[in-house]
Amino acid sequence: MLALIYFTASSVSFPSIFGCHRHAAELPSHFTLPSGSRIPSVALGVWKASRGEVGQAVQAALDVGYRHIDDARVYNNEEEVGAALLGSGVKREDVWLTSKLPGTYHDPQDVEKSVDESLAALNTTYLDLFLIHFPVALFPENGTYNEALTENMFPTWQAMEQMVVKGKVRNIGISNFNIWRTQKLLSHPNITIAPVINQVELNFFNPQPGFLAWMKEHNILVEAYSPLGGEGQVGKTLGLPIVQDIATHLDITPAQVIISWHVQRGTVVLPKSVTPSRIEENLKITRLPDALFEKLEAAAVGHKPERTLNPSQRWGLPYDIFD
Repeated sequence: MLALIYFTASSVSFPSIFGCHRHAAELPSHFTLPSGSRIPSVALGVWKASRGEVGQAVQAALDVGYRHIDDARVYNNEEEVGAALLGSGVKREDVWLTSKLPGTYHDPQDVEKSVDESLAALNTTYLDLFLIHFPVALFPENGTYNEALTENMFPTWQAMEQMVVKGKVRNIGISNFNIWRTQKLLSHPNITIAPVINQVELNFFNPQPGFLAWMKEHNILVEAYSPLGGEGQVGKTLGLPIVQDIATHLDITPAQVIISWHVQRGTVVLPKSVTPSRIEENLKITRLPDALFEKLEAAAVGHKPERTLNPSQRWGLPYDIFD
């Protein structure tokens, strides 16, 4: 049986945030961002974790060693997450906290308001990471598509940069941005802080190898949400014969196979659970032998990708946000 790695405060050293992850003796517990910040490679995701259970999930996660919580204002659970963090006894500086800018706050004058709301809810004076949740601005009065702010995202980004200048946010990034939207932001002549993270749906059924390669080339670390599969896919993922075979061979669980594969690809992984035993299970990662890693990678990229989250029609967009 291969030894499992529990997440700890220590980390494996790499020449860059993406280098040598397949050949290191262990998988990294952290990645180092261009800012110098060290982000834990496995987080507790709290999307769809409802009130009344998310606080217990956060407490269970902190108890077994998680030091990374991925949240967002639109998840409607930051107050409970903040209360759990405050009551956990874990020092604030030891926990990486992420929140995200809702689409209805893209007006530059509203960005700081969103940050302040999250800071108050989470009982903290700063966020380790603040992301533009989607590359779509919405009118706050009715939640419909704001074409002007969507097509010119830079004023919103400038307001994000000011959150770093003011010390309310340590790092800024993006979420659900495809390559051309990311390139458009990066190429703006007045950008002063480049996004350090892009959080996207990433799993066996939507592995996005070309996207990953492009982001690595541009020094943007990718975070994988829905890492075990999107809506209706988790059981299918964990039941895949190749995943079952690797799990049996290494004496680990199918979920640990997939989460380890994500980290070995050089991504931060955000598994979500409110079940204490599964929360603990998801934190244990192990480096897959190269042959098994390559076999799983080949299987993942060998089929047509399937994306499960796409709010384009709901927001009334005249196009697919991911195209």
